[in-house]
Amino acid sequence: MIDDVLLETTEKMAKAVSHTQSDFATVRTGRATPALVEKIKVDYYGTEVPLQQLAGFNVPEPRVLVVAPYDKSSMKAIEKAIQHSDLGITPSNDGQVIRLVFPQLTTERRKDLVRVVKHKAEEGRIAIRNLRRTARHELEALEKEGEISADELDRAEKELEKVTHEHVAEIDKMLGRKEQELLEV
Repeated sequence: MIDDVLLETTEKMAKAVSHTQSDFATVRTGRATPALVEKIKVDYYGTEVPLQQLAGFNVPEPRVLVVAPYDKSSMKAIEKAIQHSDLGITPSNDGQVIRLVFPQLTTERRKDLVRVVKHKAEEGRIAIRNLRRTARHELEALEKEGEISADELDRAEKELEKVTHEHVAEIDKMLGRKEQELLEV
């Protein structure tokens, strides 16, 4: 039973780490990447659809992202969704594809983005700590019911603590890489 609780918690913590990583991918650096626009919701015939389902992406140059809609009639809706997103970029449309040219980031904007990334990392750490708390409650409940001994509870809590630290360290490592990437000129 202890193993089940620990395994389930470890899996959930890994999902929290990967969610944090995907959050980091949406933060704009000096380079163009499809992850910046994939999740933008487009009003496609009255339905909110993620952009990745409506178009293909290409990065011909480090600071240029080309969005090629599968259906040319969705071009205006895609353009409108990109303009209303928090990217702060005006798309240019040539009738076939939409080009997004990412300007160089100013030092001030880089520092703002670092703050955003740190906030996202803290959200990931909080999610992991919440999972640890839930697992600890489950383990304590097992001890109260008499299904595990106090020694087993101690060992399980130490293992839980170790797993928690590993996942938090992984988020910290990702934060360091993203911060370095943002501050790189």
